[in-house]
Amino acid sequence: MSIHPTAVIDPKARLAPSVRVGPYAVIGPEVEISDETEVGAHTVIEGPTRIGRRNKIFPFASIGLIPQDLKFRGERSEVVIGDDNRIREFVTIHRGTTGGGALTKVGNDNLLMAYVHIAHDCILGDHIILGNGATLAGHVIIEDYATIGAFCGIHQFCRIGRHGFIGGYTVITQDVLPYSRTVHEREAKVYGVNVVGLRRRGFSEERIERLHQAMRLLTQSKLNTTQALEQIRQTLDQDEDVAALIRFVESSERGVIK
Repeated sequence: MSIHPTAVIDPKARLAPSVRVGPYAVIGPEVEISDETEVGAHTVIEGPTRIGRRNKIFPFASIGLIPQDLKFRGERSEVVIGDDNRIREFVTIHRGTTGGGALTKVGNDNLLMAYVHIAHDCILGDHIILGNGATLAGHVIIEDYATIGAFCGIHQFCRIGRHGFIGGYTVITQDVLPYSRTVHEREAKVYGVNVVGLRRRGFSEERIERLHQAMRLLTQSKLNTTQALEQIRQTLDQDEDVAALIRFVESSERGVIK
């Protein structure tokens, strides 16, 4: 174990032998860090927090502190972070609250760029990119392979569908459709399918075209959402992607951005 002599580590913290801790880092009790994770200089980690393998946490990150929720009264809650994440400078990840399941969770192989804020009870999947300064209010869900541009603000209880792309400075107040490109500074709008991202991830042109057709019916036709979903069911093959899009819309509680 490589721990800089200026680091302060509580005796109740549990660190794997291959963990590296940089200068002036502070690690509190009830923190568990697994193999080959690196903790950068001046990082602060409080518990209960569990961090998986091969994560790289850059200087001045803050993980596992209490949430910025005025209803929080010190109840037990935690942060869980998976494997192979890159958590850049000044990222903040807060613990959950009783009202949201008492858990803030980050999956695997995510890139959280500098100054990203992940508030209480947010749940992130895998292979997500959050640009510099992106801010998630509480209870946000982000599905796999989503990309959030720099300085985006995501309202509480919103969901970002898988493979969705949100352009920089966009304010999100409703759910973002899977596979979509959503961009606007004040009033977010869908601008078709996230073609570039899907091609990079190996989607065939046939899969992308079916999503184009479904997205046109949902966002560009004069049909309301219920009518558009029925038309999608009647006219398009129900492959995995189209079915996922339909499920996402039908399960939305805040409505979706169209």
